[in-house]
Amino acid sequence: MAKDAAGSEPARQRPNRGRKSARQDPIYGAIDLGTNNCRMLLARRTRGGFRVVDAYSRIVRLGEGITASGELSEAAMDRAVEALGVCAERIKRRNVTKMRAIATEACRQAKNGELFLERVKSQTGLDMEIIGPEEEARLAVQGSLDLLDESMDAAVVVDIGGGSTELCWVDLAEWRNRGGYDSGGRPPLRGWSSMPLGVVTLSERFPEPRKADDAARAEWYGQMKAYARKHLKPPKGARRLRPVFEAGRAHMVGTSGTVTSVAGVHLNLTRYMRDRVDGMWMTTEEAHAACQRLATQDRAGRSREGCIGHDRADLVLAGCAIYEAVMEAWPTERVRVGDRGLREGMLLNLMRPKRRRGRRGAGKRADAATSETGKRDGHEQG
Repeated sequence: MAKDAAGSEPARQRPNRGRKSARQDPIYGAIDLGTNNCRMLLARRTRGGFRVVDAYSRIVRLGEGITASGELSEAAMDRAVEALGVCAERIKRRNVTKMRAIATEACRQAKNGELFLERVKSQTGLDMEIIGPEEEARLAVQGSLDLLDESMDAAVVVDIGGGSTELCWVDLAEWRNRGGYDSGGRPPLRGWSSMPLGVVTLSERFPEPRKADDAARAEWYGQMKAYARKHLKPPKGARRLRPVFEAGRAHMVGTSGTVTSVAGVHLNLTRYMRDRVDGMWMTTEEAHAACQRLATQDRAGRSREGCIGHDRADLVLAGCAIYEAVMEAWPTERVRVGDRGLREGMLLNLMRPKRRRGRRGAGKRADAATSETGKRDGHEQG
């Protein structure tokens, strides 16, 4: 398969509503409450996947301070409840038919995680569940199926979150033998892993030195990379794919705010543009270069980058350290950038027709890049 030009989008099928009005179709909802962000998507099903009708994202830093205390702080819970209240209001206004709301690493890790979700239920009406890292990893794959290059033999899907990083190793050669994407089936996963390191937890463990010179900053960044690399422990099934990676027959898919930030820096965007970033290909050499460009800047310098800004400047280097550690541990020539993930995976699962057991909804191409107005919510970090 020829490389896409930088900034090109993955191919998507156009929805065909037939004679039935799309406004009569049910609306599905997905909420992902992570360690750093609260995100929501509301969408209608189409023949090509789904069309987003409303989207919301807010940085809440739910996991702030959890490394030291082991608990969610009152201030962090207040921010999250406020954001979830906005989600609940929009869900009610849109008359959502079916939805799922999940919480990930911050609530998994916190001693008061379950108590917090009880508070969410009482104050917003949202019934949230804490999912395990394996399901989180699988949902990330599910939400990015159309980013996988079927001409390759394997891929590793990387989701760098606020509190954890999930990896899934996909057997594309076997998927191709089964008919690939067009078969409607899911690709075989040969292993998954989760390390309890994300942009929030790693940056808290390694605070940025104040007034550091270039040498001190490089040493600090190198320590983060080494720490992340030490926690990369692939399962046996993934290790069996190592020869495929060494032969240059594999690629990477990155589905997190860190990866999209790095792509925006590589493109020298003055502001984040989802239609330029989502689905684009980068060489890993280009990804490393963009990470190093950020690593040589202080916080003020990173804040001036169009795709970083003030809110993300203190977290992006922790994400870059994890990103580079994964690229070094599982070297590939190319990485595909996805501004999508858990929410898209949840929506596709919710929309899967239950009567057709032979045709699994995972085969639907996620038309999530397009809303009714042609716009999506803003850039998301972690």
